Amino acid sequence: MTAIGQRLLLIYAVALSCVVSVLLFSGAAAPKADVFDEITVHRINVVEPDGTLRMVISNHARLPGIIVHGKEQAFDRPQAGILFYNDEGSENGGLIFGGHRNPKGEVVDSGGSLSFDKYDANQIVQVAGVDDHEDQFAGVSVSDSMPGGQNRRRIWVGRGDDGAAVVALMDDKGRKRISMEVATDGTSRLSFLDAEGKVVNQITPLKAQ
Repeated sequence: MTAIGQRLLLIYAVALSCVVSVLLFSGAAAPKADVFDEITVHRINVVEPDGTLRMVISNHARLPGIIVHGKEQAFDRPQAGILFYNDEGSENGGLIFGGHRNPKGEVVDSGGSLSFDKYDANQIVQVAGVDDHEDQFAGVSVSDSMPGGQNRRRIWVGRGDDGAAVVALMDDKGRKRISMEVATDGTSRLSFLDAEGKVVNQITPLKAQ
């Protein structure tokens, strides 16, 4: 190799070393996260590296139907919100909210719900508040849920349509067996019910004295 060739090779090696050093120290080899002060979107899908859907943040128009194992079934939801999915891409809870007036001027679908589902079944815990022309309630519900079956509410703590504050305990078939209630006028009572829903014993402030 001639002296000129050796010199060119040396220059090439030095230049290449400088480029590699700059890339390493500047962090160009690692992906950078974009930073935004504000974004406007209709829907955001959060997925795993293999594409499995884990969370959807969406407006009403783009909120998906029921997704089980990555397959969607049409289901009309009148709300916007966030839907959660398990490791297999099946819905297992969500936070939804909405509210508007219909052509008659009635308030409909007004309220919100945060729920968590049992694996391969329906919701077992729900925090909900609804106040529209059909329903006015707010509270926490705990339910039994079997795969392929219906929910059976076991515990309800909240306010009903009549305004009363209630703590209700149900049996494994969803039948109310104990109810502790305070009405809007301050009247309170503790009721025990049989399997048919008949009050078999009741304790009131007067009886307790």
